[in-house]
Amino acid sequence: MSSFSHGPWVDVHAHPGRCFLGGLPATSPFVQFLGPEDAIASIRSASNGELSVVNASTVADLAVIGPNSSGGLGTIREFEPGEAAADHARQLEVMNSQLVEGGIRLVLHPSDIEAAPEAGPGVFLSCEGADFLDGSAGGLDDAYDRGVRSVTLVHYRVNELGDIQTEEAKHGGLTVFGREIVREMNSMGMIVDLAHATFEATAHALEESSKPIMISHSHLASTGAEHPRLLSERHAKMVAEAGGVIGAWPAGFAQESLADYCDEICRLVEIIGVDHVAIGTDLDANYKPVLTSYKQFPQLAAGLEELGMSSEEVDQVLGGNFVRLFDEVCQVAD
Repeated sequence: MSSFSHGPWVDVHAHPGRCFLGGLPATSPFVQFLGPEDAIASIRSASNGELSVVNASTVADLAVIGPNSSGGLGTIREFEPGEAAADHARQLEVMNSQLVEGGIRLVLHPSDIEAAPEAGPGVFLSCEGADFLDGSAGGLDDAYDRGVRSVTLVHYRVNELGDIQTEEAKHGGLTVFGREIVREMNSMGMIVDLAHATFEATAHALEESSKPIMISHSHLASTGAEHPRLLSERHAKMVAEAGGVIGAWPAGFAQESLADYCDEICRLVEIIGVDHVAIGTDLDANYKPVLTSYKQFPQLAAGLEELGMSSEEVDQVLGGNFVRLFDEVCQVAD
């Protein structure tokens, strides 16, 4: 019997233990800069925070991004032929083998999400950036077969699908190919994630999508906090009005503490409604994070209740809204 007194809590976007580094040698510049991969220990630690499901995301443009002149991340070179698909395959192969070896369940269907399974938290796989497609929708089938149930269309590289928030627009939103991928993901039962995408790209995705979408990790811009990665109220409302979900992001843009993060979650709830807010920690790959461990989730829940949210509303934000989205989008028979 479950020892949790709440419904399933879910982290909708994370890189636990820098899971995208799996299989790289210790001499890799990424490993030396970010630290060694330790995904399984990080995933298992989620049980200490009473989570039922955590996300583990690849980074599709990892090989070609790095610090830019403005202090953020950007493209520092272009992919070599076949490089994007190969690095994507490396990340997914290592993740899947580690999950099997660690006895960690993969969340593939709505029925796989449970309140508090005795075996510990399950893992929901996603890809941050669709660069691995190399201009062909065929790569989605392989990703789906490997357990991926969500793809963030763009990341820090302006790719073949659309524009990103942190670079000058080149496509005016989504490309024809980007629109095709949205439709294909709908038919396959994969969640379309528009984190990092411009307002125009998000609007185009909503025009194409027959199912609600997700922005897995962001929060609202405000006076003094107007970073390109943050959302206008119009941007956020557009997603919510189409039935989608936004994962509140505990990044260090105008947030310095967990209390600040609770305030930001409540502000997002006030603007778009409690039915459309989730938690996307970006764990282990975040910018100046104000939530750094899954052990903090009970503190997060308590902080939201102190600000006036009911326990039922807290459960919605910490998991229920994503469960609903997953059920609506991913209810497709294999």
